Amino acid sequence: MENFDFFNPVKILFGKGKIAELGNHIPKDAKILMTYGGGSIKKNGVYDQVKTALEAYHVTEFGGIEPNPHFETLMKAVEIVRSEKIDFLLAVGGGSVLDGTKFIAAATYYEGEDEWDILAKHAEISKAMDLGAVLTLAATGSEMNSGGVVTKAATKEKMAFGNPLLFPKFSVLDPETTYSLPQRQITNGIVDAFVHVMEQYLTYPVNSPVQDRFAEGILLTLIEEGPKALASATPDYENRANLMWAATMALNGLIGMGVKSDWATHMIGHELTAFHGIDHAVTLAIVLPGLLNQLKEKRGEKLLQYAERVWNITEGSEKKRKNLAIEKTEAFFNQVGIATHLSEYNVGQDSIDVIVKRFEGRGYVGMLPDVEVKDVAEILEARL
Repeated sequence: MENFDFFNPVKILFGKGKIAELGNHIPKDAKILMTYGGGSIKKNGVYDQVKTALEAYHVTEFGGIEPNPHFETLMKAVEIVRSEKIDFLLAVGGGSVLDGTKFIAAATYYEGEDEWDILAKHAEISKAMDLGAVLTLAATGSEMNSGGVVTKAATKEKMAFGNPLLFPKFSVLDPETTYSLPQRQITNGIVDAFVHVMEQYLTYPVNSPVQDRFAEGILLTLIEEGPKALASATPDYENRANLMWAATMALNGLIGMGVKSDWATHMIGHELTAFHGIDHAVTLAIVLPGLLNQLKEKRGEKLLQYAERVWNITEGSEKKRKNLAIEKTEAFFNQVGIATHLSEYNVGQDSIDVIVKRFEGRGYVGMLPDVEVKDVAEILEARL
């Protein structure tokens, strides 16, 4: 196992009715900016629960944060925070709202000329506003980590950022907030969490049995619980609770400690979202099978482990077991409702050529030296 430093200060308030406890975790004199997305929280009762819990506070609202939050939108919120002297942020929504709110927390105190530098140039974040979260969608793990992703609509650039100052002070995880979600969002959450695990797990062995078994357990939970959530006409609390916790644990840092993580699937997928507006999780489901096929020799040892421990594939040649594990992965994505070929989203060779050009000059894509720029073209072409 490799050396690591682990730090995660987020207090998790898990379970039904926990929104009512918000006032116990926000300073009594705080001026709050409440952020949210398209307004679904006003239809499913979450908005009313939050407002009731915060009735003793001065609350300003900022709605309209998009999926794959736009830098341009978030900067409008930053202006409000500065002019209204807000001193606490509360994100109410899914991963995009949380990611966007983290950016607001960092950008508010940024002293440089252009806040986009936080993303494009990884400019130093020396101070950030305190924030909390009420999660309404199990997917990204943003409720228990210190990173996020923001898109600049003007240039179609999607960039990641992170800093320990951006950990939420607390996150409320009430599985009942997910009951009104459309099937598409449930599906996206399942796949997003699954690929988050794969980015940290299916790389190279470093003798990390705790992280490996933990990762495999999350994958098995998603495989078992995901289809249940989609098959039931009536939401089941225990099912939604298990999915919500699995998504949180997939990206709160634990399974990535001391191991080799990748994130090439995400980097390639981000380009598909930026250019074509394809849901983030869908891009991951498209790219991952292609990436695993491209790297099935280089990452063969972990791929065989994954085949045996997650899919119970123990017979046949190594080549057959690797191929079957990749096939089963893609079949799972299809089972939960995601089409996994670019042609099904009207993406062709011309788009692949543009995406590959965006990676030119980087050397490698992702955190490991095994996905070259030339591989990106072959991975995507195989997914047509």
